[in-house]
Amino acid sequence: MSETEIKVPNIGDFKDVEVIEVLVSEGQTLKKNDPLITIESDKSSVEIPSNLNGKIKTLKLKVGDKVSEGDLILTLENNSSIQEKVHKKPIIEKEFKKVQAIKSEINEITTHQNKVTNISSASPKVRKFARELGVDINQIVGSERKGRVIESDVKLFVASRSNNTSNDKTKNNERIKQDYTHSEFGEVEIKDIPRVKKLSSKYLMNSWTNIPHVTNHDEADITELEEFRKSLTDIYTGEKKKITPLAFIVKALTASLKKFPNFNSSIDEIDEGKMTVKKYYHIGIAVDTPHGLMVPKLRNADNKNINLISSELKNLSDQCRNLKIDKKELFGGSMTITSLGGIGGSFFTPIINYPEVAILGVGRSEKKQVFLDGKFVTRTMLPLSLSYDHRIIDGAEAARFNNELKENLGKNFAYKLAV
Repeated sequence: MSETEIKVPNIGDFKDVEVIEVLVSEGQTLKKNDPLITIESDKSSVEIPSNLNGKIKTLKLKVGDKVSEGDLILTLENNSSIQEKVHKKPIIEKEFKKVQAIKSEINEITTHQNKVTNISSASPKVRKFARELGVDINQIVGSERKGRVIESDVKLFVASRSNNTSNDKTKNNERIKQDYTHSEFGEVEIKDIPRVKKLSSKYLMNSWTNIPHVTNHDEADITELEEFRKSLTDIYTGEKKKITPLAFIVKALTASLKKFPNFNSSIDEIDEGKMTVKKYYHIGIAVDTPHGLMVPKLRNADNKNINLISSELKNLSDQCRNLKIDKKELFGGSMTITSLGGIGGSFFTPIINYPEVAILGVGRSEKKQVFLDGKFVTRTMLPLSLSYDHRIIDGAEAARFNNELKENLGKNFAYKLAV
């Protein structure tokens, strides 16, 4: 009997990665694009589908194995070989049909049981993570293909359970059903939402639903800072340094966080009566990419000068745009900056990046006539939009924080930022 091999295809820069799920078994009949295995690297999890139809003869992998491109996953019985057997042995064909009917009944029963008991699909690693948090994984609705539960689903479930009563959950899950289709009114195109946007949407919904947002709008006078920034030159070549205003904003924000530690905290996910105040200063930077918005963390900003911050900002942006960022670098932040300065616009209402308690929105700077020292003068003003969690931060504290931030961006602080 001849057979066909299915191997690990070209899946990018994955090499010697762990198999965390085997989604098929020997004897199972496959259809093209059915998922076979799930592999997981430090960066992400990937399902590998079948590229052929057929019946699995031999399964070559198990959970925990390491695979790379070209490794054998399984072998399939060739259709011609199967058909030849059936034609030569009609009795076997009859028995085979009986077996298939029994298997079909078993599958229907299993499917029904899964629906009734709500059994969730998840990797052993995710199941262990759920058990450690005391969560019944079968209560979680998975976001991946066929409802498979991943680690971020568990985290979101824990957060929503602690922040809502059962009645609140029912209200939050209500959706207005439209009684028409968009195509009734003209031509439309159906497209997949990019993966990054699908992943981030869960966190955005969680933040907007569960955090009482308030936004404080203000303007910072950065006239001297801009003059100083544009005057910076390389001491060896004499060429002007290309340092964006964002590097200075990171440094100024870090200094403000040291004075107002409540802004560098998170509410405990399990016990809302407690909060975690962070002693580190990891600033999240919202990066606009073709795949969607990503928020990597610039680590230990308090220990870095402007030159190093500027260099790291560029590296982080490049890694995000090329999908080379380690997923761990998207978590563990103090506070996030989202800047529209390079695009345009002034004030807006940024959504807090859960589990942080504040986010700073920055608009495009603009020259304005400002009344200063008894007369109108032209100054460069930077729009600031500070959204904060009202459970931790009140309006007066937010106003004081913004005043401190403006002072840190002003003429008395600009020169110290470069040190």
